[in-house]
Amino acid sequence: MRPEPETRFVTAEPLTEAAFAPFGTVIDMATVAPRPMNGGMARRFHDLAAIEVVGEGARTVIGLVEAEPYPLPLRLSLVERHPLGAQAFVPLSAAPFLIVVCPDEGGQPGRPRAFVSARPFQGICYARNTWHGVLTPFGARQDFVVIDRGGPGLNLEEHTFVQPWTVQVPAGA
Repeated sequence: MRPEPETRFVTAEPLTEAAFAPFGTVIDMATVAPRPMNGGMARRFHDLAAIEVVGEGARTVIGLVEAEPYPLPLRLSLVERHPLGAQAFVPLSAAPFLIVVCPDEGGQPGRPRAFVSARPFQGICYARNTWHGVLTPFGARQDFVVIDRGGPGLNLEEHTFVQPWTVQVPAGA
């Protein structure tokens, strides 16, 4: 086991496609041109993220999550990853939420990076096998649509940091 670094602070940055690309996809209506449907009475923002699932009997499932807010700064002691499928979270309100991810370093999570959703209703899709923090609204309770993998097989791996990280959200975020 490698020693953990002395500095244990992470400051959240705005969520952008480029910064989040190593960890998955930003789900944002502003990134695609809508196409009309239902006789022009609706607009569809199509193909915002791919939900990759693998394994015998795997299927894509859709659920709803009611998430309580976390106090800030966030004390980050646990991250998880899903080796058999991607996982998407789409907020059902315009409120921002905190996203924490870690690069993989030899099967263990590396130094965390944190993002704050930058636009109303902006969501994320964690790529399969990406280390990430738990769903983290702040300020108020939030509801999310979650799209991920269902089916047989172990699709959750957790890691507890020996020394927790403190994730700071800049004022005004």
